[in-house]
Amino acid sequence: MKINRFPLPFLFLAILGLLAALWAGLMRLGWQLPALTPSLAMLHGPLMISGFLGTLITLERAVAMKQKWMYLPPLLSGLGWLVATIVKTPPVGLILLTLASLGGVAILAEITRREFALHTVTMLLGALAWLTGNLLWMFGWQIHQVVFFWMAFLVLTIAGERLELSRVLRPSRIQQILFGVIAAIFLAGILIALFNIQIGTRTSGFGLILLALWSLRNDIAWRNLRHKLPLTRYIAWCLALGFIWLGIGGGLSLVFGAQVAGPRYDAVLHVVFIGFVISMIFGHAPIIFPAILGVPINFQPAFYVHLGLLHVSLALRLIADYANLSTLRMWGGLLNEIAILIFIGMTVYSIRKGLSGKK
Repeated sequence: MKINRFPLPFLFLAILGLLAALWAGLMRLGWQLPALTPSLAMLHGPLMISGFLGTLITLERAVAMKQKWMYLPPLLSGLGWLVATIVKTPPVGLILLTLASLGGVAILAEITRREFALHTVTMLLGALAWLTGNLLWMFGWQIHQVVFFWMAFLVLTIAGERLELSRVLRPSRIQQILFGVIAAIFLAGILIALFNIQIGTRTSGFGLILLALWSLRNDIAWRNLRHKLPLTRYIAWCLALGFIWLGIGGGLSLVFGAQVAGPRYDAVLHVVFIGFVISMIFGHAPIIFPAILGVPINFQPAFYVHLGLLHVSLALRLIADYANLSTLRMWGGLLNEIAILIFIGMTVYSIRKGLSGKK
């Protein structure tokens, strides 16, 4: 079996964007690192969301749909984050990232046209949230004002994918309607926050709690926690832990309301972006990378090392945020990033091992 080399340049841009985001994240935590570019430290969030995840998600869909024009969005997002870190004004990088998110909407619109269903509409709404956040950012809104649109992009994208996979359990019509209502509550909270940040944040937090609870009955991950296949069991643990953190993130927003800076702002964002999103990436990687590269991933029990480290270090970071222990927060954040780097290394190793096994 030969590796599909065409997506490799796009994947390289995504991974490079991730590394730049991790470097910027350490700088924001207070670690004394050289500023590689003047604007790098301020771009941690956009690099992670648009530069890494935006490129990866649109690339995956371009490969699946086999439409050449669909490779334009991951190219734009990959180049966009790179330009944004080098050239601050004029905002060429921001424009490229916004065009990439517009392309993401176009891809989801085509997917929804081919299959009009609740899960495709949910993912389309996620793509529209990504575009909205980028537009607001490009027109001068502060990151703390638009970051929840980026959160909606990732939450709705993952929720739509999980809903699609939940068809194995055949959720009832009532459960599907309930999912739609929960997604609407969450999205309504994001929109309300533009006018009343406290009410909007608490509403979207309530939606996150409901989504996590909905998964208990309707997501197959919870039933696969004791599956006999090691890879299936590992994926299930990644997803289940992600849903737990999603519920915790919703609870923090519901109880404490909007945070615009400081340790609690750090907590609310990273509980969702790391605890939910990155854990979901850990779980979906054995599916995503074979789909993109056309090669299998050879499961290793050592996968649990980066999974465990991610969640333990996030718990330390959360404690540090609410106890206002800056040193512990720095170490928690560093260990978060080490877990992600181990994940990348293990993924590359397992792909190489899978290739050698096929040979």
